[in-house]
Formats: sequence, C-alpha cells, structure tokens
Amino acid sequence: MPHIKVIIPAYNEADSIALVINDIPDIVNEIIVISNNSTDNTEINAKKAGATVLTEKRKGYGYACLKGMTYIANQNIKPDIVVFLDGDYSDYPEELTKIVAPIINDDIDFVIGARVKDLREQGSMTGPQIFGNWLATTLMTLFFKSKFTDLGPFRAITYNKLLALNMEDKTYGWTVEMQLKVLRQKLSYTEIPVNYRNRIGISKVSGTFKGAVFAGFKILGWIFKYSIK
Repeated sequence: MPHIKVIIPAYNEADSIALVINDIPDIVNEIIVISNNSTDNTEINAKKAGATVLTEKRKGYGYACLKGMTYIANQNIKPDIVVFLDGDYSDYPEELTKIVAPIINDDIDFVIGARVKDLREQGSMTGPQIFGNWLATTLMTLFFKSKFTDLGPFRAITYNKLLALNMEDKTYGWTVEMQLKVLRQKLSYTEIPVNYRNRIGISKVSGTFKGAVFAGFKILGWIFKYSIK
C-alpha cells in the first residue's frame, strides 16, 4: 500500500474534528490537523482522536495547508499521496479510499471529490457556493479546456506532483490555485462523485457575507491571472 498522509485545516472545529478523524480509513499513515488560530478545543479533541496537531497562528486556509506541507517536508519518510480534507464533517472521510483509488490503480496524479447534486444533502451548499463553483469551473473550461466540475476541498494528489505545483496562496484561493496549476502543468486528473452533508457549525467562508465575497474575488483573481499568462 502507498504511504498516505491527510492534511486537515481546522479553525474552531471542536465539535466535528474527532468525528472526521475517527472516520478516516486505516490505510492512512498519519492524520495532520492544523489548528488555524482556533480558540476552542479543536486542538485538544484532535489530539485525543489520535491526530498529529500543528498550530498556525496566521488565519487562512492556505496558510494552514502550507504549514502541513512544511511539516511533511521535514520528515524523513515522505508520503506517496497527500489527501486534503476539511474538518467540519461535511465530507464523508470514509470515502477517502474512493479518492485515492485512481492514483493507486490508474496512475492518476490528482483527484477531486466532486460534490454532485444527487449526492448532496439539501442545504449543504449555499446558493453563492453553487453559483461560484459553476462560474469558476465554467471559466476554467473556457480558458483552459478544463473538465473540472467542482472546487471540492476533498482531494488527493501524489506528493511529488504537489511539490511541483509550488503552492503559494495563503487564504481562500488555495483550491483553485491547485487546479489551475494542475491544468498548466498538464498533470493527469479525474473527479470522483462523493457524498456531501450539512457541516457542523457555521462556515467561516460561505457562512458570512464577507467570507463569501472575499473567496469569490480570490478565486476569480487566480483564474484571470492564469488566463492572461
């Protein structure tokens, strides 16, 4: 079996983080939770559930992901696959085996867990989220002939290809940056339909007007930046 590590950015996810960790399949070698300046019991609950817990004081999804990548880079044993997963229990962690299967069996570089309509719990994605997803993936199709249909956070990538992407976004543009760089570098990719449910707690992005607007600008900014290169 390949060596697999999971990176979970988490900001105040005390009520959900243990559920996420406990549902991750045993094929995973290490679960890394990055507490992104949490003020609740996220770190305590993650440690009790058996995860490695790091702290990133600078707020931002990208900052947390980069912290996890730096931790992995400093380890002696490097993974074959890195999986990114949210800590709010909206995804089904047990579906990780489906996400990594194309990498293991078909030599695919990058896999997105696509939150298709038929598998989404009612209300699990807000109107702005659905529209933003459609707009971003439509623009990627127009500009880059992309086949992506989602910007889903549940994703897996081979470790060497992740390093080659040279990820840099510190906040909400992380997911779209990764997909744009996968397209630019002509990596092989696919999408796997996954279930999606209402998250535990309030979303820090789609749950606030400010977060939704900022995320939208970041995503569109990355797309237009790459379209004029």
